[in-house]
Amino acid sequence: MSLLWQCAIVLAVVAASAANEDFNVDCEKHTIKVTWKVSPELVEHAARLFLGHCVPSTFSVLPTGEGMVTFHYNLNGCAIKKRVTGKKHIYSTSLTYRPNRKPKPAAISHHIECVYIRPEGWIPPFLIPAYGSAEGHGGLVFHMALLNEDLTGLAKSSLFPLGSFIPIWAAVDQKDHQPLLLLLEECVAATTPELQSASLVYPIITNKGCLADGKTGNSRFLPRYHSSALLLYLQSFKFALGEEVYIHCKLVAWDPEVFDIEKKACHYIKETGEWELLDDPSQSDICKCCDSSCKPRLKRGVDSEPQGLVQNSVLGPLTIVENSETGIPSEFVKYPTVEQGMAVFSVSTAV
Repeated sequence: MSLLWQCAIVLAVVAASAANEDFNVDCEKHTIKVTWKVSPELVEHAARLFLGHCVPSTFSVLPTGEGMVTFHYNLNGCAIKKRVTGKKHIYSTSLTYRPNRKPKPAAISHHIECVYIRPEGWIPPFLIPAYGSAEGHGGLVFHMALLNEDLTGLAKSSLFPLGSFIPIWAAVDQKDHQPLLLLLEECVAATTPELQSASLVYPIITNKGCLADGKTGNSRFLPRYHSSALLLYLQSFKFALGEEVYIHCKLVAWDPEVFDIEKKACHYIKETGEWELLDDPSQSDICKCCDSSCKPRLKRGVDSEPQGLVQNSVLGPLTIVENSETGIPSEFVKYPTVEQGMAVFSVSTAV
C-alpha cells in the first residue's frame, strides 16, 4: 500500500462495553494495531473476538487469568471502512465480542477510528506516471476521492452549489495483478457515514453499474485514462440539501476483457435517448437492462459465479447548498458541461 498521509490522530470511542475492558489503538503507517485485555470470562471465547471481520493475530492468557488479544492488520483489510474529507483520510471499524453469529448484535462493541492528515501539495496517485506499476504482493488497494473542478488534484472544498458537478475518482492499485477493470457497481448518497436499514438514501448507481442519476440529471462517466480507474462526473442534487452527505459505493475489480449485465459501467446519453457502455459502445446492448432489472435469467451456483474483488467505500462528508448559501453571486458560479470536463481531463492527464 502506498500511504499518502503523514500525521495520524487516533480516536477510540466506546459504543458499548463491559466492565474492566481495556484496549489500546496504534495507527501505524500502513497498519492498525489493537491490543485488548479481556476479562477471564471471555478467555475461552477468544474465537468470537473480532476487529471488523478479522480474528485475533495473537492471543495469550495472563497470570491474572485475563486474556491479551492483539489484532495487527493492514488498513485496507478486515472490512475497515474508509472515508475521505477535505484534509483527512479516516479509517473506521469496530472491536467486538460476538457470542452469536450475525445478524445478532455484538455483546461488546468499541468504535475505532484512525485519522490521517494529508500533506500539503499531495496530488492523486493517478497523475503520477509510475502509478499502477507492478510492485509488492498481497491484496488490492482501492481508492476513492473528490477532485477539484480541473481534475488536477483533490477538492479543496466539500461545499457544492446545487446543479454544479462533483468529480469523483475511484481506482484500484494493480500491483502484481494482471490488468484490472474498476467498476462502480452500486452508489447511493446518504446522510450518515454508515448505512442503516432506516437510512434515507438517494440512488446514484444502481442495477449493477447503471448510472441512474444520468437519466434523471446530467451525471455521466468520463472517458477512462486507464482500465483500473473511473471518473464519475456527478451533478449535485437536491437530496439532503444543506446537510452533510456521504457517498457510499461498492467498488469491484474485474477482468477488463469481460462485460456482462452484472459487470458494466453504463451511462445515459440524452442526445440519443439510449444507455451506452462506457468501455465499448458497440456492446451497449448489455445496458438495455438498466431500465428494468440487470439479473441473469438463470441463477448460477454461488461457487461457480465469479464476483470479482469487492470493496465498500464511503466518501464524505460533502454538502450541497443553494447558490445563496455559498456567499458567491450566482453569475460567478460555474456549471461546467460534461463536454468541458472531458476536455479538461484529456489535457491534464497527458503524459
